Amino acid sequence: MPPINRTRRLTRVAAAAASLAVVASACGGEGVETGPEDGGEEQSITIGLIQWDEDIAVTNVWQSILEEKGYDVTIEDVDVAPMFQGVAQDDIDLFLDAWLPDTHGEYWDEYGDQIEDVGVWYDGATLHLTVPEYVDEVDSIADLQDNADLFNNEIVGIEAGSGLVQRTQDDVMPTYGLEEDYELVESSTAAMLSELDSAIAEEEPVLVTLWRPHIAYADYNLKDLEDPEGAFGEGEQIHTVAREGFSEDFSELNGWLQDFTMSPEELESLEEVVINEYSDNQQEGARTWLNDNPEFVERTLGDDAEGLDFSS
Repeated sequence: MPPINRTRRLTRVAAAAASLAVVASACGGEGVETGPEDGGEEQSITIGLIQWDEDIAVTNVWQSILEEKGYDVTIEDVDVAPMFQGVAQDDIDLFLDAWLPDTHGEYWDEYGDQIEDVGVWYDGATLHLTVPEYVDEVDSIADLQDNADLFNNEIVGIEAGSGLVQRTQDDVMPTYGLEEDYELVESSTAAMLSELDSAIAEEEPVLVTLWRPHIAYADYNLKDLEDPEGAFGEGEQIHTVAREGFSEDFSELNGWLQDFTMSPEELESLEEVVINEYSDNQQEGARTWLNDNPEFVERTLGDDAEGLDFSS
């Protein structure tokens, strides 16, 4: 697949960031009152969101499902560290993108005894150092030591507090002797993707931190560098996690989330719709995908899927 048009990609990144900013300002950074599903006049829930494409996609899916089921949904856009802290302190009810055991392992070690692990919805997630396919000089992380000049001595990272950046800095770079020749540039996911897009538009070398699943693999021809020393680990699972007491307060929803799984093909198609096709209205994209994939809704909600309509 050829690289997508640069303008389209940058517009998509900007639109996603703007959308998240609006959500964050609307939430005000404060926890909302929650209650049991069968009590009170409304079912209110706060879902935490980090700016990773798979989290944007599945959070929009669950917001759409829950609003159809009568919930009042608030989205909190925060970084990873305050996300886990917020769940542990009951300010956030639910987070759908916890990478365990490694990427978010530090936060789990600190807060895991205050958080409920609802279940795994994606198995086989992986972390990488990645280059465009046309970069022939390197195929392995071991090749990087002799090719620092090719990448201007930089590895383009994402958020400083992310497990991917920490793993790259603490494990990968020392394992392959990259500390002296490379600077790990800590930025943001959007900035990393913009840098990747710009380099590909000019067919220039670029070295980035990336992870699977990610929509960038559908947008570009990319090459994950081999990791013969296993510094990135053997793969991870993406978990749904929740505040203490969630399973009791939201027993029905907890059951749906325990049945929530996605295949690589489902997640790729969801990200394509939500992130690419509906960048200006991501929840509409999620509703479109749900309308086109009734088997996912039925598999996840069982009999509770009856009567749900995502066509409007």
